[in-house]
Amino acid sequence: MKLNTTLSIVLFFVVYSISAQNIYNKSTKQMGATVDYAIEAATKEEGEKYIQIAQKEIDRIYNLISSKISNSETSKINNSAGIEPVEVSQEMIDIIKRSIKISELTNGYFDISFASVKKVWKFDDLMNSMPDAESLTTSVEKINYRNIEIDEAKKTVYLREKGMKIGFGAVDKGYAVESAKRKLQKLGVKSGFINAAGDRTSWGIHPKNGKWKTFIGNSENDGNTLWFTLENSSMVTSGNYKSFIGKNGKKYTHILDPKTGSLISGIQSVTIFCADAEMADALATSVYIMGIQKGMELINKLEGTKYLILDSEGMIYTSKGLEFSKQ
Repeated sequence: MKLNTTLSIVLFFVVYSISAQNIYNKSTKQMGATVDYAIEAATKEEGEKYIQIAQKEIDRIYNLISSKISNSETSKINNSAGIEPVEVSQEMIDIIKRSIKISELTNGYFDISFASVKKVWKFDDLMNSMPDAESLTTSVEKINYRNIEIDEAKKTVYLREKGMKIGFGAVDKGYAVESAKRKLQKLGVKSGFINAAGDRTSWGIHPKNGKWKTFIGNSENDGNTLWFTLENSSMVTSGNYKSFIGKNGKKYTHILDPKTGSLISGIQSVTIFCADAEMADALATSVYIMGIQKGMELINKLEGTKYLILDSEGMIYTSKGLEFSKQ
């Protein structure tokens, strides 16, 4: 569904009712982003304890899968590409297997082996020229999720070609907030909301409002702000609001096409709504790369999943039945 309305640029915020009894809030810097917590608890001390537990879980995920950490399992896999298999945790194997399923679902538009292509791009205004065609062609030679070999019995992962690299930038925050949520649920936390730079997940009933409320827009009071309610669900946005290169009047996002190595333009943001933030994270990236038409066709086939796409002109495309309001 295409809406005849405009929205200039998309940033992400989540609204927490500070006056709501038994909701405890905290914002932290983790995984290179701002992570906001709103947790229901009986006392302030209990709320702080639960938030600390969630923080530790997100830090654990980052230490496990970040390629920026030299001894992470991701780095060990990348360093042994084309050399030998690496023994890893079952958790890492499961993350990779889920990522490969998304690659198959999207016909390769989503691919965690994209990491090798990023060396030809710098996501700031210091880049004076775009990479040439030869550089881009070379950069994608190692991208192929089919060359990720998993041995379940030995618990090993092997990248078949030297120079291959995997990276989880398209799912890491989604997976992290889902993991933190599950940990708190097991401890009996009735409800909460975690937002990692636009990767948001909620559970339970907000003690004051019933449902958790969040928005997409420049600010809380912007007339173009779009408001959503979430109930035991997740919402993830990918877009060019943060990392981009501006060239010839266009903004090129930090998201790369794994088939060509090229940057993407024409879409400001893609927001995906579904039960799981990791899945929403992967799908938001995939739709951004696939483009509006192919992306809508993909999401329309997935039960319980909806989209909101904002193109470069500010036009909104949304799933049938997706409810939101302007304030």
